[in-house]
Amino acid sequence: MKIEVIKKCLNLFVIFLLFTLPIRNSYAQELEPDYSSLKFWAAHPNKKDPSDKTPDPNLKLDNTGLTDVFYVHPTTFTRKKKKGEPWNASLEDEKINAKTLRTAILHQASIFNGSGRVFAPFYRQAHLSVYFDQGRNERERALEFAYQDVKEAFEYYMQNENKGRLIILASHSQGTNHLERLIKEFFDKKALQEQLVVAYLIGMPVLSNTFKSIPECTSEEQTTCFCSWRTYKSGELPRKYPFSDKIAVTNPLSWETNEVKVEKTRNKGSVLAKFEKGLLPSLVGAQVHKGILWCEKPKFPGSFLITTKNYHIADMNFYYLSIRQNAIKRVASFKKKLNK
Repeated sequence: MKIEVIKKCLNLFVIFLLFTLPIRNSYAQELEPDYSSLKFWAAHPNKKDPSDKTPDPNLKLDNTGLTDVFYVHPTTFTRKKKKGEPWNASLEDEKINAKTLRTAILHQASIFNGSGRVFAPFYRQAHLSVYFDQGRNERERALEFAYQDVKEAFEYYMQNENKGRLIILASHSQGTNHLERLIKEFFDKKALQEQLVVAYLIGMPVLSNTFKSIPECTSEEQTTCFCSWRTYKSGELPRKYPFSDKIAVTNPLSWETNEVKVEKTRNKGSVLAKFEKGLLPSLVGAQVHKGILWCEKPKFPGSFLITTKNYHIADMNFYYLSIRQNAIKRVASFKKKLNK
């Protein structure tokens, strides 16, 4: 009799624990970011990282310290997710961190080292699959969790590093989802807008009127505006991804929004997978078309193996030098206006 009573008491105790102890958030990780530590920055002016590199030794770094770049990297949590694994990457996953450094930071963040100091946080990014085969609630929860890290990193940067400097914002893919939201929260019709040189929101559809007071850039020297594009093979109209005249598209060779095709001869430098091989001129042209950017299939050794018509992964690589020069030009334009 006593044994049965003890069993019942134990069962009730287990049930009590199940309903009263905090349930582990499937998105949470044991390691919380502390952006006062360089460990949590993929790129930072006080550490040596791939954002300091250039594909050509003739490209000069900005050493004035007058402008900062806050860059948010795309999804690098792309490996097959293990059963029961959280939908957000762990900051302790060295393989993911290393991938972020050798791909996004090297090939994208480095574009901006000629126009300012580069800051890029590691964050608990959502897994790639949330964009494809997860329900809306699952996707929103994972992206929300990731955004909170990006927001915390930016707040730390503003409180401890900015000190009134001009700001360039840059992002790709998932990073653009977070940066678009960050702009609405911190820049759009806010005092901080006065420090914004330009925002490069690449790789995701962004509506032309997404912000109240920050317009789409329509010329190469315009400031306090944003640029955006998604690259596809000429003639391709994506079925799974939105395309519309209401989506902002900036031609990264002319920096205009009309549908005039810019020939590849005006593209002075692209970067391929092997960054150290240097800049490749005249690789692709660019043409705006109904909310996307068209370019011809690039030709280089091994390019015959490319079968995809979605050039998302090369949105910034294709126009590396053009973006770099444009960022420098917009900073100069912004400073000129300040000195009037």
